[in-house]
Amino acid sequence: MISLDLLLEAVLFGILLGGFYAAVSLGLSVSFGLLDVPNVAHPAVLVVGAYGAFSLGKYGIDPIVAGLLLTPLFFVAGSLFYKGYYIIFERRGQSAAVNGLAFFFGVVFIIEVVLVLWYGVDQRSAKAPYIGGSLELGEIRIPYRLLSAFGVALVISVMLSLYLSKTFLGRAIKAVGQDEEALRLMGVDPVRVKQLAFGIATGVNSLAGAVLLILAPVEPTIDRIYIGRTFCVVVLAGLGSVSGTLTAGLILGVAESIVLMFFGASWSPAVAFGLLLILLGFRPQGLFGR
Repeated sequence: MISLDLLLEAVLFGILLGGFYAAVSLGLSVSFGLLDVPNVAHPAVLVVGAYGAFSLGKYGIDPIVAGLLLTPLFFVAGSLFYKGYYIIFERRGQSAAVNGLAFFFGVVFIIEVVLVLWYGVDQRSAKAPYIGGSLELGEIRIPYRLLSAFGVALVISVMLSLYLSKTFLGRAIKAVGQDEEALRLMGVDPVRVKQLAFGIATGVNSLAGAVLLILAPVEPTIDRIYIGRTFCVVVLAGLGSVSGTLTAGLILGVAESIVLMFFGASWSPAVAFGLLLILLGFRPQGLFGR
């Protein structure tokens, strides 16, 4: 018989884990959901953010603060990267569906090799006063690192959603994937808008990478674990629904936590793909897609 206490604990930890999944998926929600860029290198850039926070941590900088400090650098790098992607594929009118996937898979392998050469294959972890501590609620102990991850995810989700819905450039980003010609008639350069959007998607990864480092040690190939999960969250929310990414992350986190607690760790990686298959069968546009 399933214990109610265990079920409640699984749901609670799943909500906090889901916040982390939302944080690591927000950038992909912008690049893939709004810009239609098949950025399978997204989790690899996430790991770069984690290693960046680790490097700054050697100087006594908190991982979350390190993520904030790295955000402008990641934003500029993402903007320049998209410019190259546009010149290679979109400006030439080539189909980015297959060529783009191959391109980004190549980026993934290059990032992994560079990280191995620079940092080695050993796991790296962060140091902070709240890592290792926990909040006690009766018999339940909630790690502060999970609370930190959830808090960062909530802040990023709210700020990004407000930016996309309340500002002119934000609305332009949401519109660029639907009708570029309409933007041109309004005097807005679609390429610059996409460049800005991809920069934002990459910049968010610096903070998400810092959260990843807080939750668990990282190594160069850990990005492979999150490819399925991040795409599941984005598709579950609905392509282009940045505001729904948090809810989708919570759904995945709760489902994975329940499966982990009652069926074992070997089944939890299959949860994301199972939810993805079910969703594509019954609601291909996602929970919040149009």
